[in-house]
Amino acid sequence: MVYKTSCLLPLALIFLDFILIPSLAKPIPTTFINVLAYGAKPDGSTDSTKAFLAAWQVACASVNPTTIIVPKGRFLVGNLVFQGKKCTDAPISIRIAGSMIAPEDYRIVASTEQWIWFESVTDVSIYGGILDAQGSSLWNCKNNGGSNCPTGAKTLLFSGSNNININGLTSINSQKFHIVINSCNNVNIDGVRVSAAADSPNTDGIHIQSSHLVSITNSRIATGDDCISIGPGSSHVSIQGIQCGPGHGISIGSLGIAEEEQGVENVIVSNVDFTGTSNGVRIKTWAKNSKSFARNIVFQHINMEMVKNPIIIDQHYCFVKPCPNQESGVEVSNVRYEDIHGTSSTDVAVKLDCSKEKPCNGIVMDNVNLALQLVNRPAQASCNNANGLANDVVIPFTPCLKRDILMT
Repeated sequence: MVYKTSCLLPLALIFLDFILIPSLAKPIPTTFINVLAYGAKPDGSTDSTKAFLAAWQVACASVNPTTIIVPKGRFLVGNLVFQGKKCTDAPISIRIAGSMIAPEDYRIVASTEQWIWFESVTDVSIYGGILDAQGSSLWNCKNNGGSNCPTGAKTLLFSGSNNININGLTSINSQKFHIVINSCNNVNIDGVRVSAAADSPNTDGIHIQSSHLVSITNSRIATGDDCISIGPGSSHVSIQGIQCGPGHGISIGSLGIAEEEQGVENVIVSNVDFTGTSNGVRIKTWAKNSKSFARNIVFQHINMEMVKNPIIIDQHYCFVKPCPNQESGVEVSNVRYEDIHGTSSTDVAVKLDCSKEKPCNGIVMDNVNLALQLVNRPAQASCNNANGLANDVVIPFTPCLKRDILMT
């Protein structure tokens, strides 16, 4: 049989193009923007707010990846809103070598409830730098019973955003929450440092709400409230390699303040050191009717040192008076505690205070050993309305959990 070359040649060329075109493709160049070029001053006293916003507008309009450079120095900025709805969605990186500081008068940024806000952005990364919200004067106002103290501003808020990276950032002295992830997807937070005084009110380190696919790794959080808190509507959250303390621990909730409320599911908290915190790993729900839930939660490979409540489920959570005289309707199920060791600063190291209306189900404890700090006697456990299994729970044994014969 004879083949005509007129048919074979075009096919060969098409195949050759298929192989060669990817290898000849040139990388998309990155555009670099320095905030100094837009009038920012690293002197700590000149208002550089407009310069930062101008740099963002240029990056937002770029069709190529853009890096905004914040060089060494102290940059005073007021409220910053980085809006992404009109951006091209080309990746934007912000590399901070110096510090961004809020005005000393806390009322200037507190009036809008967030200091630095990224709204509806995609493919945004922040590398390095220090965010100093200078919140100590507001803490003093609140702690001294001031009647005209504002709620305060969150330091860094991402809302309605996708594909976010925060790497090596330091947040200090936040007026309120340090980092908030709200209604976002695919968020990676690595190597952050959070610092605020132990008595600073409502200064959660990282708060996640209505977000999915969130990873927090290799971070050090010392603050006056939860090191990390996970609010309603969040799922597929991974927390690993965290040092927490001082603070209120890592909390799921509070959940159930509203009747029609989404729940929290598929959370893994692993390789965490708690030091001097008021709680270790906590699930907290309001004592009122709700359709919310907390399920498929794993707490594993955790060390406690002088922790007041190392393991706690509190389904009667309430901080406003009078508290609702009800039982929580939040369903807590499939929660696993594995390889948790260390010391408790109170007699009760494990407290499972679940709802009569919706008892906790599927609670599993495996290899849990908690002792009293500086006292040569075992810690205790308290358990109400909880069902599940326990294996290799040395101290304390939780009485309402059954020994798992199959596990032993």
